[in-house]
Amino acid sequence: QVQLVESGGGLVQAGGSLRLSCAASRRTISSLAMGWFRQAPGKEREFVAGITRSGTSTYYADSVKGRFTISRDNAKNTVYLQMNSLKPEDTAVYYCAARIFAGVPSSADEYGYWGRGTQVTVSS
Repeated sequence: QVQLVESGGGLVQAGGSLRLSCAASRRTISSLAMGWFRQAPGKEREFVAGITRSGTSTYYADSVKGRFTISRDNAKNTVYLQMNSLKPEDTAVYYCAARIFAGVPSSADEYGYWGRGTQVTVSS
């Protein structure tokens, strides 16, 4: 089992930045592929970014490429999502997810562990 806790969300103006953190406990994340998802009101949960166990490969949704960066610090058992040039359409609850298998799929069904989420609100 692994417990994930997100932090760093908040209210920011369009064009601003936020850095989300996902702290893991009960298991080292070095054996886990990690992902960030988001869910806006009335919409399905969507893939935002993912990173392999080693951190050598990262993947992004087209909507955030060039603006968001996912990274991991296995020594701190933490994954980050740096979000720059935020837009109102980035407003959502952001979730951290982990999976014990290799690869970073974009389907939420492929992840077995989830945090409770952190709210990100971008004002225009």
